[in-house]
Order: sequence, then structure tokens, then C-alpha cells
Amino acid sequence: MPYPESLVAPMRAELTRLGVEELRDAAAVDAAFEAAEDQTMLLVINSVCGCAAANARPAVALSLQSPVRPDRLATVFAGQDLDATAQARQYLAGIPPSSPFIALFKAGDPVFVLERRHIEGRSASAIAMDLVKAYQAFCGEDEGEAPAPPVESEAPSAETHLPPTFRSIL
Repeated sequence: MPYPESLVAPMRAELTRLGVEELRDAAAVDAAFEAAEDQTMLLVINSVCGCAAANARPAVALSLQSPVRPDRLATVFAGQDLDATAQARQYLAGIPPSSPFIALFKAGDPVFVLERRHIEGRSASAIAMDLVKAYQAFCGEDEGEAPAPPVESEAPSAETHLPPTFRSIL
């Protein structure tokens, strides 16, 4: 059962006021990915949790101050826009669902992701720096190598089943 709209409206506005396109149904998700097939797109899976409020949404806001940014910005709201969220996750094959979640896509492929475990317990400014490094690596004219992963307190995951084109902070 979705959260009440009155509860999530202010949380939606934190991203939409920044120019992030809200995708409310599966058709809108597909249309956004089709429109960005030759571009870069930042997808934020928004959430009502505390780490979305304190870390993820503020990090996105900070990162968008960068001169290098994705071509498109989109968001779905987990727990509210159920069909849109499920459809967005179809574009993240092999990546476990989590929220909040931030992914950078290039030509339709995920090239950088921040799962909940990369967001929770970290500062918004640290997360924003990860995003800006990803923008610098994959967006604009000066594309380079994948950004270095952030320093985490736990050992890196042994997830090696991801496609070679996928760049994660694992």
C-alpha cells in the first residue's frame, strides 16, 4: 500500500524544485529512458526514510551545483509510485533493489550507482563528491575513467557478477 500523498509531497518537492523530472508511472519511466538513450541520466529512487532526507536528497542538491552534470535528471518514489519504481528497477538488472538509490546511466546503461548501503551513515557532502566525480567521469566532454570508490568502513563486496561495463562503488 502506497504512502499517503500528503506525507511524501514535501519529499518529492526536494528534488523537483531542482529540476528533477518526476516519473509517476511505468510509461513515464520508459519514455525517460528512451529520451536519454544517447545521453546521461541521473535516476534517484526517492524514499521516506531518514537517510533519504538527511543524506540522499541533500547530496543530489549539492552535486547539481557542479558545472558538469548529467543531461537528464529523473526520480521515482519507492513506496508511493509502485509501478514506476518497479519499471525503473528493470533498467538496473543484477543490482538488488534498495531505497534510497542513485544511479547514473550513460546511453541506457548504469555506469555508477549508490545503493542505500553507500548512502546510509555518510554525509551528504561526501555522497555529493562521489556523484560529482561520477559526473566528471561519464558526463560532458572530459569523460575519463570511473571515479575511485569512497572509503568504506567495511570490506568491499565480492559481487563480481555485474557486467564489465558496469562501474560501481563496490
